[in-house]
Amino acid sequence: MTVTANDLVFIMHGARTAVADGMLHIEEQVKALELAVAQNAGLAFDLAKTLVESACKTIITERGSLFDKDDDLPKLFKIVSNCVPFLPVALAGDTGARRSLQQTLSGLNTALQGVCELRNAFGFASHGSEGPRPVMEDIQALLVAQAADAIIGFLYRVHRQDLSRPKTIQLTYNDNPDFNDWLDEQCQEVHILSLPPYRPSDVLYSVDQEAYRDLMADYQAEVEAENQPEEADQGGGAAL
Repeated sequence: MTVTANDLVFIMHGARTAVADGMLHIEEQVKALELAVAQNAGLAFDLAKTLVESACKTIITERGSLFDKDDDLPKLFKIVSNCVPFLPVALAGDTGARRSLQQTLSGLNTALQGVCELRNAFGFASHGSEGPRPVMEDIQALLVAQAADAIIGFLYRVHRQDLSRPKTIQLTYNDNPDFNDWLDEQCQEVHILSLPPYRPSDVLYSVDQEAYRDLMADYQAEVEAENQPEEADQGGGAAL
């Protein structure tokens, strides 16, 4: 069965949810991409990339982080993944869930790379070439638009969900000396050329506070488990 332009009625549910939640400035781009999927496949590639870039920049700005005006889409996505906690609070300390989510995020990043490459090769405003090139059809444009919609919907939902949660206590490195000392004992010092060595705990806190918090939660759970038998023995002795 042949798919025609009339068969492609595409609605960006994820992106439209983001618009309804406050990302009003992308509404016209969303409408344009929905139409382009069936009417102008080349333009759909351009708009899909632009939409994801706009969503990433909005999220970064709303979270008080920074990006450079020359940052490309993969770089913007990386900044978002570093400032938005993608795991639910209940699974924040689950290393298995964290590993699985990292694989999922890698898949999203691969999808983003694909969007960029397709746009550069087949977009309406793609880089010039020496002669005419084959063009993508509506069904490929639909795939790219669906990928962009899924990414925008997921990123903006977890971003807004996190902002609506009660704020957790600010994590401070110097407030956890026992954990820092324990972590430093498990790892070698970090050496960079002739600079003085860095503490592993300090490096982890600086580059990935979510991972630092997860490891500290595991450490505190182990300490509590080790102390429970001692507390039970002391309680039993006092009762005799």
